[in-house]
Amino acid sequence: MKSGRGLKEHSASIGITLRILDAVGIITAGFCSFYWFFDHNYFGGYFYNSVLVGVLMGQVAYSSLGAYQGWRGTNSTTEASLVFWSHVVTFLLIILSAYVTQYGDSLPRMWVFSWFVWSLMFIAIMRISVRRTLGYWRAKGRNIRRILLVGNGDLGLRVIDKLQQNPNLGLSVVGFIDDEPTSSVQNPEYPILGSIDDVEKIVHERGVDQVWITLPLGEVQKMEKTQTLLATTTVTIRIVPDIFGFQLLNHSITEVAGLPLINLSTSPMLEGKNRVLKWLEDKVLASVILLFISPLMLMLAIGVKLSSKGPVFYRQERVSWNSRSFNMLKFRSMEVDSELDGVTWGGAESMKVTRFGRFIRRTSLDELPQFINVLKGDMSIVGPRPERTVFVEQFKYEIPLYMKKHMVKAGITGWAQINGWRGDSDLQQRIDCDLYYIENWSIWLDLKIIVFTLLSGFSHKNAK
Repeated sequence: MKSGRGLKEHSASIGITLRILDAVGIITAGFCSFYWFFDHNYFGGYFYNSVLVGVLMGQVAYSSLGAYQGWRGTNSTTEASLVFWSHVVTFLLIILSAYVTQYGDSLPRMWVFSWFVWSLMFIAIMRISVRRTLGYWRAKGRNIRRILLVGNGDLGLRVIDKLQQNPNLGLSVVGFIDDEPTSSVQNPEYPILGSIDDVEKIVHERGVDQVWITLPLGEVQKMEKTQTLLATTTVTIRIVPDIFGFQLLNHSITEVAGLPLINLSTSPMLEGKNRVLKWLEDKVLASVILLFISPLMLMLAIGVKLSSKGPVFYRQERVSWNSRSFNMLKFRSMEVDSELDGVTWGGAESMKVTRFGRFIRRTSLDELPQFINVLKGDMSIVGPRPERTVFVEQFKYEIPLYMKKHMVKAGITGWAQINGWRGDSDLQQRIDCDLYYIENWSIWLDLKIIVFTLLSGFSHKNAK
């Protein structure tokens, strides 16, 4: 078997390379954007000082936020997020230092904005190139990390399967060790090399870089024994938690009072940064949207008032984040006595809907007042659609994981809606979409859903 040590000695230089490339990106973008807006003979002392400050602040921000950590095994979305926010902090520091040193008035605003955009683009392109290049060489057997798995049960098989699907990570399993080997692993490429008592000898003989413990959670004594036997080595030891049998939702690892905790099911909104971003997204977009649609809402209000007797708005109790109830606003589309006999799931067709009401339902224009709910903080623009309290009490016992949708704020539109699951459509499919949204939440996913909502239009066959 190949040692695969080709690029390993240069692992530390990857971080240095990224620092150099980031600095080059900032400098190059500074010159390009300045040249774009001004005569090339116009370069002044403040320009050179600004570029120098940009490089220094970039190194500080990127290092502080972890943008130079090792990326082996980390997905590209995580790196992209760290790079973006590091870049934002970099330019905030540039602007702050410019005003502190009284250079602020000399910096052209459009140049700074263009510099920000171009440098972010340059850095992104260079980092993608580095990641692709490393992935190519690792898939060819270079820059490999050799891994020994402790425990050859189903979890060990799952680990091997995942690593085989991602050869670009450069992680190669040399084999297993286990005191009680099972017959589940017969592949000669991943042999059982011995028992846990042999772990130190095997690590040295096989040139192992990392030992991954893939034992069931109940095998604590074997885990402790493995760690004790490897105390005389410098090999990296990692535990792969056997949590795949659990229903996972936005799972992560955290620390409380010095205790490591595995979050099996939690809300992405428990993290302060996410709450701030979501709050800004909702308030800014809802304010802008309400400003633009206010004439349309006025016309719709007049249409509702002229089409039948009763109030313009229809208030309905719904359930949102943490099972809190609120009054969701809609333009009234039904006669005022439509619900005197109560409501049933899937009974939209039997309601006394006005002619104008049927139009605003089909086009979802009756939902526009919910942007007021967003400004009030009851809802978000994007999130799982809220349901009536009476139906929530029913469905939480009938639909698996139904209540998990309330781990984030309810939304006007969501992942389920852009995939066609709205109105009285299949509940299980809607819940699956809602859980996917919570598990994969990001500002970018929200923006994607908003764009798809606009592109697909407001009318849908399931809107009744």
